[in-house]
Amino acid sequence: MITTRLAGQRGHAERGWLDSWHTFSFGDFHDPHWMGFGPLRVINEDRVVPGAGFPPHSHSDMEIISYVLEGGLRHRDSTGGGSVIKPGEVQLMTAGRGISHSEMNDSATAPVHFLQIWIVPDKRGVAPGYQQKALDPAALRSGFAKVVAPEGEGALFRIYQDARLFVAWPEAGQALRQPLDPGRRYYLHVARGTLRSGRLELQAGDAAMLENESNLELTADSAAELLLFDLPGQ
Repeated sequence: MITTRLAGQRGHAERGWLDSWHTFSFGDFHDPHWMGFGPLRVINEDRVVPGAGFPPHSHSDMEIISYVLEGGLRHRDSTGGGSVIKPGEVQLMTAGRGISHSEMNDSATAPVHFLQIWIVPDKRGVAPGYQQKALDPAALRSGFAKVVAPEGEGALFRIYQDARLFVAWPEAGQALRQPLDPGRRYYLHVARGTLRSGRLELQAGDAAMLENESNLELTADSAAELLLFDLPGQ
């Protein structure tokens, strides 16, 4: 079964310095039908004007992924972690028993466009931590590459949850096929580009939820960036 969540169906917040689209309930946007998808709790598509951002604030017991599409996102946190996240890099912050951080546009002249993703962990009270690494473009252009996974699976990033994040950067006309476990569920988010999967057509900001499916087959109509979340079944 495949269910879509189109870009325009998301919640929207416009605050002058921030333009944000919320896939799931967040802040002032509340929809009891869209509280998350399994442990996937937040996908916010944020655009922040030059010089602005999110001042220091705190989190606990949450896995927070930042995926930058354009510009630079300057990160600082109470673990001592800090850097500028650029396109082609991913940051994963484990809030654990408590962490304070800020996320600011690093540029005084250009906006930053990024995805803020929250996943509820299956372990509470762990030590907070910060991971940031560059992705392998060659691996992502050849198909879905496992980027985030539980410890012991050899992914770039470790997460405290039975969840995985695969990323693909197909070129225009490229076909992808990803095997799925029918006992699990999957969330495909189109971060950039357009694609087709059977009769389904998706564009930037759209998503598809897959349940009881054994494979995902799609073709990119344009160069795309795709995020596929592999999540526990119900």
